[in-house]
Amino acid sequence: MKPTPALNVTIVISLLRGVNVGGHNQIKMDTLRALYEALGLEDPKTYVQSGNVVFGTKERNLAGLAGRLENAIERKFSFRPAVVLRTSADLKDVLATNPFAKRHGLEPDKLAVVFFNEPPTKEACDEVLRVKTEGEEVQIRGREFYIYFPNGMGQSKLFAAIGRQLKSGTVRNWNTVTKLFEIAKKLEAGC
Repeated sequence: MKPTPALNVTIVISLLRGVNVGGHNQIKMDTLRALYEALGLEDPKTYVQSGNVVFGTKERNLAGLAGRLENAIERKFSFRPAVVLRTSADLKDVLATNPFAKRHGLEPDKLAVVFFNEPPTKEACDEVLRVKTEGEEVQIRGREFYIYFPNGMGQSKLFAAIGRQLKSGTVRNWNTVTKLFEIAKKLEAGC
């Protein structure tokens, strides 16, 4: 068991955009954890191979920390993915404000959240909302888009439109979002 995080430590979830997708931008998670440790981040934990890292930090400037992480990843791996950060409290809010939560019969593996560092512009949001799809739905909540893909994400017109309009976000399926929150809660508890 690792030591309990020190007081004044915030648990942060780091989401890297476009890592280990389609054979591109390859990063081994053990190497990524070592990089986060070298940057002084506490007890980094990775989840699946898509660049999810949960860690503790005393850093309060998360935008500055995201920039430091992007720089370090670029130096180490020779490409620069966008890094989106959320505190465990932020992720708790994402879970609590899920606009699809009360929908019966919704399959969690067909629900995703797109995370952005900044709320997308009204124009970009309007463009995404104009996309006509069969059964796909998007709900916009500040820095997150919640998307339901009843036929899966692979052939989604809505997801393609979001990618064209909003190139800075990164998507995680609902199961990954809930698992990252579980990992964050364990780190907060010192497990």
